[in-house]
Amino acid sequence: MTDAISSILSQIRAHEMRMRGPDAAPGNAIAPSALAPGAASGATGAAGAPGFQQTLNNAIDSVSRAQNTSGALQQAFELGDPRADLARVMVAMQQSQVAFRATVEVRNRLVQAYQDVMNMPV
Repeated sequence: MTDAISSILSQIRAHEMRMRGPDAAPGNAIAPSALAPGAASGATGAAGAPGFQQTLNNAIDSVSRAQNTSGALQQAFELGDPRADLARVMVAMQQSQVAFRATVEVRNRLVQAYQDVMNMPV
């Protein structure tokens, strides 16, 4: 069970590093202090890194932007806009689909980890 949680956290950290860009310094994206009881929601850790809630919100916003861009390109192509060629539309649609599937997979893993924790004997 611990390996599953570590895997999810490392995937979220990797996604955050991709969102920051190649020149960003590696850091602990999910600080333990942000997950401590009594910590304010969305609080940043000691190093100034965003907390779990902020990282998750950023990932969901990124998926939403990809879907909106895809929809706008698709609509522009349907209306005959010469700047919206078929290749760009298809690539944008595939990017939004992959991003959505990845988000659903992360959600499923988080739910499974939560269920594993709740089913632990005390």
